[in-house]
Amino acid sequence: MAAPWLYWALASAFFAALTAIFAKAGLQGIDSDFATFIRTLVIIAALALFLSYTGKWQGIGSFTARNWLFLILSGLATGASWLAYFKALQLGEAYQVAPVDKLSLVLVALLAVVFLGERPNLREWLGLAMISGGVLVLAIKR
Repeated sequence: MAAPWLYWALASAFFAALTAIFAKAGLQGIDSDFATFIRTLVIIAALALFLSYTGKWQGIGSFTARNWLFLILSGLATGASWLAYFKALQLGEAYQVAPVDKLSLVLVALLAVVFLGERPNLREWLGLAMISGGVLVLAIKR
């Protein structure tokens, strides 16, 4: 049996794929930045409903300054990523944009080594190199 995180990661990949397809279809004739705003409102509403349904609301009084700093930075990075992703989808083909966006996998590994002290093994670096190669194949014009 696979580790539980793998099922969640596969679900994330599936929903990310739907995000690209639905976004590309929904961006026709509207500004990509405003579309990102609408998407964000939908996410806020859906998460509020989910937290209410599951009873996972919690007080924020116990959050540390570190919690706040990194959650705010993560939110800003997410917003910037979404704005760039929607603009790329508006300008390019979904089958090209989505794989290039996944270059984030390689960047996560590099940043995790530098900032989190994580140490991928040789096999994992090889997989990351193959992802990088795939991105280059898709991104470089013939």
